[in-house]
This record gives sequence, structure tokens and C-alpha cells, in this order.
Amino acid sequence: MARTARNSSLETRTARVRLRVRRTPYFAKIAKGLRLGYYRGSVAGSWVARCYRGAGVYATEALGIADDTLDADGVKVLDYWQAQDHARRWGERQRLIAEGRLREGIYTVKDAVTDYLAEIAAEKSPAALQGAKYVFDAWILPDLGATQVEKLTTDRINRWRNKLATQPKRVRKKLTALEPATRETPDDEDARRARKATANRILTMLKAALNRAFHADRVSSDSAWRKVKPFKKVDEAVVRYLSAAEARRLVRACPEDFGKLVQGALLTGCRYSELARLKAGNFNRDSGTLAIRLSKGKIRHVVLTDEGKQSFAKWTDKLGPADNIFLRADKERWGASHQKRPLDEASKRAGIEPAVTFHILRHTHGSHLAMAGVQMGVIAAQLGHADTRMTEKHYAHLGPNYVADTIRANFPVLGFQANDTVVSFRPPGSARRA
Repeated sequence: MARTARNSSLETRTARVRLRVRRTPYFAKIAKGLRLGYYRGSVAGSWVARCYRGAGVYATEALGIADDTLDADGVKVLDYWQAQDHARRWGERQRLIAEGRLREGIYTVKDAVTDYLAEIAAEKSPAALQGAKYVFDAWILPDLGATQVEKLTTDRINRWRNKLATQPKRVRKKLTALEPATRETPDDEDARRARKATANRILTMLKAALNRAFHADRVSSDSAWRKVKPFKKVDEAVVRYLSAAEARRLVRACPEDFGKLVQGALLTGCRYSELARLKAGNFNRDSGTLAIRLSKGKIRHVVLTDEGKQSFAKWTDKLGPADNIFLRADKERWGASHQKRPLDEASKRAGIEPAVTFHILRHTHGSHLAMAGVQMGVIAAQLGHADTRMTEKHYAHLGPNYVADTIRANFPVLGFQANDTVVSFRPPGSARRA
């Protein structure tokens, strides 16, 4: 890190007020070829930066208002140290432009997001790409899209992150004249935790776009967003899963075509999209496994129980290798969001509230494995997690562990259920009154 340049004439308001008013700025050298300038006005001053571009050419940039009469906010009103930091970042950008490593011109957060989406298009599925675009359009671009990346500050991003944590969920459906324009937002501890967790996920996406821009030399520094930290202790998972009895009730409440799909999810822990495109050729009768094709040519092998092998053997008995295992009653493929309404209706008929989502079916598979003592690494492989961190976050509390086993083995039985009669308490040795 470069040393901070001291200048007794510019560091404080008191020192600057003694300077003579003039049309040219007072300059302080802060690095080789880089100067921080102060314009002394009749009432207040302003900060500028100047750097040498070579061949007798200088570049100049207005940085902001000096804190002569207003308190510094780090964005529009800058003290000497903040102005110096802005000047250094601008000077670094000018150096990279001169070396041909950075493109010249204004580069905004919107530009960074556009480049990011274009570059991940080959890496992500269309659904994942559309989901990312929705987050950027809904939460990031309205507030930050027009901001020049070089002028982003840690404080600005922190304020935006904090604002996210106080906003209600977006209403996706079209509102009618009789519906409220905003959704009532719960204000209990769990609701606040959930909003902060959502803000963390959105912040992660913003950082992903900005980091890609930085590593591609489109911006000169990543310090502004690198210093922004997510909210702590808000991502503890509360996993909902179905009991075996609830799972049976749900399957019986489904139409035949959709019930088969629900059974497939419960027996494998596969995602909806994975089951929707599953072919009969992906089922290996000999090994009792399903080959789930992932992106970039990778394959995950899902192990089936005896019940699972029997079900998939029955479902694929008369199918060719290229035929889809799960089809709707009209022989069409299950498409995006086709699962929501049937699950809502089946949950209602089965008496399960709130309604089950397809992700809960996946959680049910993982949760029952964890409660049976299956190791986290095995569950991670079965569900397709990249490592065990996500698996432990969702399922570690369900598995047998030393703390729980020790407490249950050693805490005495108090006998509350055996005798509900209320007996008055007397200290030992106290005499009974006549």
C-alpha cells in the first residue's frame, strides 16, 4: 500500500482557510507523476487530481467538494485524506489506460453487469442466466446501475446493502385495483434474519460482476467492494422436510403423471430440472444408479435404494434409451414452473400446510439420510453439492452427534409424564404445620 502523503497546508480546514483565493489550484505531490490539487474559492474549495500521461500531456479530473463548510461524506464532500484516496484510484486508472491495459471512457455498474451476463452465458443454464438477470434488474441496477465503477465507495455499497435488508419481498404477480400496492412485511427476528440473508446473496452477485470487471482490467481497483462484508450469522438454514407418512399422503394426492415425478424426487433427491430431462438410458439396472448429466460434460451418479430400483425399473420397462422417464399425461415434457400448481393442489388435498415446494422434496431425501447417520460427504455426493459446506449447513444438525447423544444418555428422567399431580414443594427438614 502506498504511503499517505502529508501536506500541512491542505490537510485541515484551518490550514486551507489561510490560503489565498486564486484561479489556479494548490498542488500536493502524492505519487510519482500524480498530484492532488485544491481550488481555493471565496467560500469553499474543491479537489482535483492531475497526472502526467507522457509526451507533455496531463490529464485532470474533478474529485469533489472540499469539506471546508460541510462535513465529509466520502462521496461528494471529501476531506484531504479521502480526496487523496480518490486521486490515487483515478491515477492508477490513468496508468492502466496509458499502458493499454484498461479501456478509456466511463464504465458503469450497468456495463459491468452487461459484460458479466454475456460472459457467463456459456457457463450457466438458460434458467440460471435468467434468474441472475432478474436479480440484477430488480435489486442492483435501479440504485447502482448508472454509477461509475471507479467512483463506487465502500460507504455507498454499505448503504445500498443496508437498504436491501429493510425492503419487503417483491410481488411478482400483477396487482389488481383491489390489492395493496405493497406487501406487508413481518418485523420479527426471523423476518429480519431472512431479509439480511437475501441482501447477502444479492451482494454476492454484485461482487461477482465487479470482480470479473476488475480481473479483466476494466477497472483499476477492487478495494471499494472488497471492504464490504456480508451480514453475519443470518444464513443458518431452517430445513423443512416431510415425514414418511406425509410423503405417502402427498404422492396419493397427486395425479398419476405428477405423482410419479414426486416419487422420483423423494427417492433420489434430484432437482426438478434434472428429473424433467432424465432419459431411460440414464438408469443403470445393474448398478442401481441414475446418471445425471451436469454442465461441462460432468456426470453425477445417484444411488437408488431397492425401492428406488424397483420404481425406475417399472417406469423404464417399455421405454427406449432416448425416451423421457417423466412425461405429463398429454405426453409433453415437464417444463419450467409446471410443478408449482400441481404441488399446491396436492398439498391442499393431503392436508400439508404450508404447501410443499419441489425443493422440499429434495430436502426430504437429504434430511432422512442425515437422520439415519449417513456421512455428510456421502449426502453431498448424492445431492450434487460441490463440497460438504452446503450439506453441513442444511443437514448437520439432523445427524447423530456427540453432544446430543451425551445429553440424552446422561440427563435424568424427571417423570413429568408419569404423574401430573401437582405437589407443593417444602425445603428439606421443614416441619409440617399443625
